[in-house]
Amino acid sequence: MRRIPMIIGLLVVLGLSSCNSKKETHEDQTKFLVTSPIKKDTSIIKDYVAQIHSIRHIELRALEKGYLKEIHVDEGQFVKKGQKMFNIMPNVYQADLQKAEAEAKIAEIELNNTQLLADGNVVSANELAMAKATLEKAKAEVALAQTHLGFTDVRAPFDGIMDHLHVREGSLLDEGELLTTLSDNSEMWVYFNVPEAEYLDYIMSKDRGDKKTVGLLLANNKQFNQKGIVQTIEGEFNNETGNIAFRATFPNPDGILRHGETGSILMTIPFKDAIIIPQKATFEILDKKYVFVIDENNVVQQTEITVAAELPHLFVVSKGVSLKDKILLDGIRMVKNKEKIKTEFAEPNEVISKLAVYAE
Repeated sequence: MRRIPMIIGLLVVLGLSSCNSKKETHEDQTKFLVTSPIKKDTSIIKDYVAQIHSIRHIELRALEKGYLKEIHVDEGQFVKKGQKMFNIMPNVYQADLQKAEAEAKIAEIELNNTQLLADGNVVSANELAMAKATLEKAKAEVALAQTHLGFTDVRAPFDGIMDHLHVREGSLLDEGELLTTLSDNSEMWVYFNVPEAEYLDYIMSKDRGDKKTVGLLLANNKQFNQKGIVQTIEGEFNNETGNIAFRATFPNPDGILRHGETGSILMTIPFKDAIIIPQKATFEILDKKYVFVIDENNVVQQTEITVAAELPHLFVVSKGVSLKDKILLDGIRMVKNKEKIKTEFAEPNEVISKLAVYAE
């Protein structure tokens, strides 16, 4: 009877020993794939919300008070410089011009008579000078009346596309009343806001004197067929947003862009000698990014990194890891900090090539 418990105990011990052996064998066979950061020249494309403006966009207003007699153009029409657009009833101004011309004629006759008298020493030189001044004043009144009459014809100051009409024929206009707006769309100014840190990077870069070329993504998610050039930066930051406005100029030969459109500026930002790691090697804790660095004893060390830019499947890292480090690539959820593991190294170039990412 004593032999039976002894046999059972021996079997239990052998069974536990067998399980432990299998567990140790499994652990011995588990290897985690690791790689190293790689240094490459690459670039990213950043997009900024943009507002599109005509290079010239003005309001056309009535310069004189009166009835709108004729409208010679239509909404959305392309007009040429000097083309007549509106005609304000000119009757009063024509009468003023005729009156001024008559007074100028009278002044001229009086000057001629005074000149004859002055030649015969009948009148003084002062009276002759007064007659000349009266004629000059009358001529000035004629010029003023002609100017007012000219204001009754509203003409296009430049080639452009007019907007909708704010008045109709027969309307009684006040001086300065809005008639329409006119846009010169031959070139477009595109404004976009840049954060302070990116502005400093741009303004302190070695090529800051070169004209930066940018693209434009339209609202239909298609890229505009012309490239723009960043030409100016506004003088002040917006205290509420911390941004500063840049302005890029785009040619618009096909007239695709119109005043008031929106889009996104696409700016290529180069990174020279960038340290790159796969995104899959990272994890987040409270909005901070980390990787597992494997030390010389194959012990896992949780390390915080600073991401400078994001590429498809890759991060450009500015702080946290070096080219000499080995980082855990797979099995991030299976290991713990300070744990010793077995590893298998994968060449960085091979890892990146399998991620199908653009990197120069």
